Amino acid sequence: MMKNRKYFTLIPACALLVFSACTDLEIEETDSIIVNQTGEFTGVGDVDATLSGIYDAVRGQLENQANLYALNEVSTDEFLVPTRGTDWGDNGVWRTLHQHSWSPIHQHVRDTWNEQNSIIFRTTEIIDDRSNATPQQEAEARFLRAFATFWVMDLYGQVPFRGPDEGIEVDPIVMSRAEAFDFIMEDLNTAASNIATASPETEATNRATKAAVHFMLAKMYLNKHVYTGTGSPDAGDMQQVISNVDAISAMGFGLEEGYFGIFSPKLDSETIWYTTSGVGNIMWHTLHYNQNTPANGGGGWNGFTTLAEFYDLFEGDPNSNFMGDGQEERRGYVPTEGSPVGVDFDGDGVADEIDEDGDGMLDGSQIGFGMLVGQQYGIDGSKLQAEAGKDLSFTKELPGLLGNGQSTGVRVIKYHPTNGSFAGHKIVFRYADAHLMKAEAALNGGGGDATELVNELRTIRKASPLSSVTSEDLIDERGRELYSEMWRRNDLIRFGKFTEAWGYKDASEDYRTLYPIPASAIISNPNLTQNEGY
Repeated sequence: MMKNRKYFTLIPACALLVFSACTDLEIEETDSIIVNQTGEFTGVGDVDATLSGIYDAVRGQLENQANLYALNEVSTDEFLVPTRGTDWGDNGVWRTLHQHSWSPIHQHVRDTWNEQNSIIFRTTEIIDDRSNATPQQEAEARFLRAFATFWVMDLYGQVPFRGPDEGIEVDPIVMSRAEAFDFIMEDLNTAASNIATASPETEATNRATKAAVHFMLAKMYLNKHVYTGTGSPDAGDMQQVISNVDAISAMGFGLEEGYFGIFSPKLDSETIWYTTSGVGNIMWHTLHYNQNTPANGGGGWNGFTTLAEFYDLFEGDPNSNFMGDGQEERRGYVPTEGSPVGVDFDGDGVADEIDEDGDGMLDGSQIGFGMLVGQQYGIDGSKLQAEAGKDLSFTKELPGLLGNGQSTGVRVIKYHPTNGSFAGHKIVFRYADAHLMKAEAALNGGGGDATELVNELRTIRKASPLSSVTSEDLIDERGRELYSEMWRRNDLIRFGKFTEAWGYKDASEDYRTLYPIPASAIISNPNLTQNEGY
């Protein structure tokens, strides 16, 4: 059931072959890794084309529901992927992520390591003086290198690094987490001097910009005490978070009304950085086989669900999510029939028109937004069916990670097929995240009123204001606002909750806050040391 994209790493020699043992090292001359086999580097010949290729690689990585997405989401209380019959068994890769029982040979752990280290090496070649990149090109490469290095640091705690002149016979050096933090900060601060400033609601936000740099800087300062091991936030770092968020706001970015409209292809003031990654994988991975559109007659893949306790974080009827059940906007709703062409179905201010079968009904408008629970309906208002003779009615509870029927589990959908069954517009950085980072920084001594900031967001999202905001309120608010956006693991670790017990997972050991270094990387680079516990 998985649709994964695979990339070769450019760092450890043995890890060049993702699925093979370290015996067959024959490489085709067309492979990108051949450039630096000899250690004779004279510069990147076509910087613009190489930079575009790196953006394409990032886009491919971000549209996958496995690897980076899975490590950050399926390992948390936001998602689990239960096995239904033989579907989604996949040798346990999904179950072990949710239960925190992964090992150094887990394929998503290995492939994410390879993908991100590949980006680090390729951007390093552009940054080298011999490539003669323009200041803007170098700034974008530094941002992309910082983005990839961030994920290696965040997920694995140590970062290998190979210079352009070092051939495969040289074992890459390894940066500690604190050293990697400084390395990323240097890249971001250097990039900030030369990178372009982009206005919101423009296609320029499809590439690295000054606002994206400030977002990354805010994220780094917010997590600094985790990465440097000091144990608690520093007030000065929290002030830096606020300063960087304020810099983004000064460029015109801000909160946007119409929650699910933000995730349409329409440009908006909330989107700081988006890619043209297809959103089909994270749209159809949750929907049932019988939830379909004319452009995807095969329907969903019937996989990803959320936990009952995560669903219950939202305001509204705990057992129903039909329109008018008193739910807050972000929890979404389940429609009881389709909508005609020409309505603004997702709330982005634009009338939706996709009707490939010409029936006058908006394709996919029978499918809900957000949390799908209870009976699901066809475009004509008929009850959808699951197994023969059974209504397609999604349940909050599951029997377990194994032994599930087709309808168990609340489904989660943010990007919607009314905008195209495989539309290419995925948000990476969003202002609401920055806004909540500012609220968290205020709560942790950076100055300002955290309650006021949180309620500003909640009012726009049509949720009841809070009388005060605690740390518990803030992690819950981040979950409600940012589900499925790849930040849940990072947030739970920062709030000290990642190893707690939740549905279908016992409390896990503290060392699980880092993933293991892949076994293939350990074999090929003796400078790497396996993380504690593995």
